[in-house]
Amino acid sequence: MKRNMFRSTVALFMTVFVLSALITGCSGSGDKPDSNFNGVQIGVITYSWRSMPGTAEDILNYCIQNGISSIELMGNVAEEYAGAPPMPPWPGRGAEMTEEERDSVRNVFQVASEKQSEWRLTASMDKYKELRKMFNDAGVNIHIVKFSPAKWLDEEVDYAFKAAKIMGAKGVSNEIGHEACERLGKFAEKHDMYAIFHNHGQPGDPEFNFEEFLAYSPNNMLNLDVGHYFGATGQHPNEIIEKLHNRIFSLHLKDKTGKDADPADTNTQWGEGDTPLADILKLIQDNKWDIYCDIELEYKIPEDSDAVQETAKCVEYCKNILL
Repeated sequence: MKRNMFRSTVALFMTVFVLSALITGCSGSGDKPDSNFNGVQIGVITYSWRSMPGTAEDILNYCIQNGISSIELMGNVAEEYAGAPPMPPWPGRGAEMTEEERDSVRNVFQVASEKQSEWRLTASMDKYKELRKMFNDAGVNIHIVKFSPAKWLDEEVDYAFKAAKIMGAKGVSNEIGHEACERLGKFAEKHDMYAIFHNHGQPGDPEFNFEEFLAYSPNNMLNLDVGHYFGATGQHPNEIIEKLHNRIFSLHLKDKTGKDADPADTNTQWGEGDTPLADILKLIQDNKWDIYCDIELEYKIPEDSDAVQETAKCVEYCKNILL
């Protein structure tokens, strides 16, 4: 009963906040955004705005509207700005196709992928310098670039780390896996950066062990998705955060139901799920750990809203916990 009353109160407060934010521009008290709340840097992965126009200029505008001062930038956004050949649009999820049509789509993507690969080998870094300046001048830092380059050519992986460094990032992110962690860690060492690995539901496997992936290189770090972790295991994420905090570069924040809930392991609006986000953020704050905490908006957006408005709710949710 108390829990339902709390959720209703949170939902009402968030609605009021978003209306206010849209009026004020959500840029905080100064001219530039500032989402560092009492020592905890709240950011966002640009995937959160995937339902909206996604040029670099669009992404920067969303950051400013949401008062966000640090982001994990998706590689496709950066490369589009730098002039990379475009990839064709993906067929809609669940699209019905014949095998012949599927082969045709695969061929189109293969050709586009090869063109991008060729482009990376000679790409100028000037546009990435320009991109960094555009973001930094507006008060937004890029702390990770998600190029996901584990299967790229060696020369392309070098390009990914060079480009990320020029954009001001401290590392390049990729999905976690043994081959990826073994390979990218060496490049991270070479470039004096981090290879940062993101989990989905893998920790739900009793045999899964983060430390095996970190052991490949001292420059391997985790982008721990606390929502996926909690949804898959039902375990409080603070246990693994306390254990591996010095190897965690960033968190992905989302609210989900637990492993044994009904429905289980399901994205929810913040405050309506079971992920202990307040405990997690307070742990980071109390210990003064230098861990980025990035919003990843994955729940279904209400029909009368959009991803910018929903991200604003998530920012305020974090702010209310930390201030």
